[in-house]
Amino acid sequence: MHRACAALPARPRTGTLLITLLALLASSLVMLTASSARAAESLLSQGRPATDSSHEGDGYAASAAVDGNLTGTRWASEWRDPQWIQVDLGATAELSRVVLTWESAYGKAYEIQASDNGSDWRTLKAVTDGDGGTDELAVTGSGRYVRMYGTARPGGYGYSLWEFQVYGTTGTPPATGGAVRVTGSQGNWQLTVDGKPYQVKGLTWGPSVADAGRYLPDLKSMGVNTIRTWGTDGSSKPLLDEAAANGIRVVSGFWLQPGGGPGSGGCVNYLTDDAYKSSSLTEFAKWVETYRNHPGVLMWNVGNESVLGLQNCYGGDELEKQRNAYTTFVNDVAKKIHSIDPNHPVTSTDAWTGAWPYYKRNAPDLDLYSVNSYGDICGVRGAWESGGYNKPYIITEGGPAGEWEVPDDANGVPDEPTDVQKAEGYTKAWNCITAHQGVALGATLFHYGTEHDFGGIWFNVVPDGKKRLSYYALKKAFTGSTAGDNTPPVISGMTVQNANGAAAGKEFTVGADIRDPDSDTLTYRIYLSGNYATGDKALVEAAWRSTGNGTFAVKAPERLGVWKVYIQAEDGHGNAGIETKSVKVVVPPVAGTNLALGRPATATSAQAGSTGCPCTAAMAVDGKADTRWASDWSDPQSIQVDLGERKSFRHIQLVWDPAYAKAYEVLVSDDATTWRPVYSTTSGNGDADDLDLVQSARYVKLNLTQRGTAWGYSLWEFGVYS
Repeated sequence: MHRACAALPARPRTGTLLITLLALLASSLVMLTASSARAAESLLSQGRPATDSSHEGDGYAASAAVDGNLTGTRWASEWRDPQWIQVDLGATAELSRVVLTWESAYGKAYEIQASDNGSDWRTLKAVTDGDGGTDELAVTGSGRYVRMYGTARPGGYGYSLWEFQVYGTTGTPPATGGAVRVTGSQGNWQLTVDGKPYQVKGLTWGPSVADAGRYLPDLKSMGVNTIRTWGTDGSSKPLLDEAAANGIRVVSGFWLQPGGGPGSGGCVNYLTDDAYKSSSLTEFAKWVETYRNHPGVLMWNVGNESVLGLQNCYGGDELEKQRNAYTTFVNDVAKKIHSIDPNHPVTSTDAWTGAWPYYKRNAPDLDLYSVNSYGDICGVRGAWESGGYNKPYIITEGGPAGEWEVPDDANGVPDEPTDVQKAEGYTKAWNCITAHQGVALGATLFHYGTEHDFGGIWFNVVPDGKKRLSYYALKKAFTGSTAGDNTPPVISGMTVQNANGAAAGKEFTVGADIRDPDSDTLTYRIYLSGNYATGDKALVEAAWRSTGNGTFAVKAPERLGVWKVYIQAEDGHGNAGIETKSVKVVVPPVAGTNLALGRPATATSAQAGSTGCPCTAAMAVDGKADTRWASDWSDPQSIQVDLGERKSFRHIQLVWDPAYAKAYEVLVSDDATTWRPVYSTTSGNGDADDLDLVQSARYVKLNLTQRGTAWGYSLWEFGVYS
């Protein structure tokens, strides 16, 4: 049973403390005259991660026995056997001594054990006649983990230690490849590796760790010396290994919520959620300990865009409190990292320089600042100068203008820069970074990614492994030259016929001026993305045909909405030029007379109070694209139109609202009593259904039996054409 130590009966301690202090003094004198073999030992346990079998409340956790406070803090276990406390030294050490400074609740019988993995233990020393005070035990052996395993107590209390000290020597070398430092003074800083100047020439890393060996040599050939990641864990080692093998270092990230800026991540209360902060701190410390001597590490980066992202969780005064609390926690992480790894700087990234005042106020232990900046990257210098900052910075993401920074095109979606403009954007970004000498220490620009999707085409320099103009712009920035390189096709002047109204399922024409600087034979692909129409960011090859001279006939999707169409030209040497424009897919026009226009229409139900309603049956035959019929949310439903007299027709067009019918049938009648079916489907997918039906009848009805959504049925238009 747990009991708070404060509730225990008073126990005499004065004598014990005096004995403890005298023993420690004696121990110190012994150390001064010890043999030269012992002179090389050091205290390995202080401040290291410690765990226990139990403790009597948060104030008596294992960490209190390795904090260096000999009389003020202690570990205290539950009142039962066995109990243990262990410390992780961070690396395997040759052990020489263990000093146990007992509180009055001591161990009568216990073992000092060591382990290489924290699971398999070997006994270094067994004590069967402990009498409290200070036990100084000479031990022989090695291990990363050391524990006191108590098996017998002299009284009713548990085990309690003021300090658990482990001495020995480690073979841990300093950071392999040399320590990384931020050196210099105000406005005249530089990054150094092993004392040599180091400018960050980098890209953010996108491929899987498994592909590190495949792509890192290519990055090296670009002149890249640094990559950036957003997370560091047990899977990071192969990437760090391959990076080091290619002379590349890693800005190793640690993720904090709400990471990723606006719209990303979960919400954390940095004022009250001590459990989240504690677990994050423990996790980060674990991986810093693991990789602190790895030659692939350049620096540690705590968090990504969370100061900005907190606006999605809080507002007003609370937002300010949370931003201050978050950056204060970042400082706690920085201090923890420095205590483990003094050989690598610590930074923290946000999405705009407006986060820097919070870091300036609350995170003095950061070695440098970081920011992600795209279209406004050349404004970072001015923000730094006007902010009165006393630390340098790096750009951790940057490049051409992003989707959130460009004006909309005629179809109301962001107007994506061309390949030429993107390449110029990277060049401009690098020039602005290098112009801020002594303050901007370099950049990891965005993005060495291979995804061939909507975002990949916007930002990746090697989508699907194909090198683009941006790839070569970066290579020239980092190395000074691309002489002798075979470079990508250049696409300019892309046009889309009927860009504001391409008929669904029909062909439209796209064209461009496509030239290859090396006169290579080109092959083409035409892709479509429904990012703005359906939310699907994938690129799907369209049904298309070449019509000569850089023009292509492309079949429009069946789904309505704004789509992106892409021309991709490949030169056979691993390069690609890619250009994109938007196209608005609309309902196909139908020739002939709409016999249902303005005619009487009835339905089994019609919504009255929903958004945009009342939505009566008549609104489906009024010829207006912004009015609709909407039914109740149940099956079955029906809607019918009276053509006035028996008439011949050849085509029916149904223009669905997103609430469409998956299964329905078309029926006709001359008297509205006897109906005959003329069409049915169980695989409706919404948007526009064009049905060629040669019939004669006065009444036309839709019998709707299965909804495609959780809503009811809804039609913008129900047309019957002669």
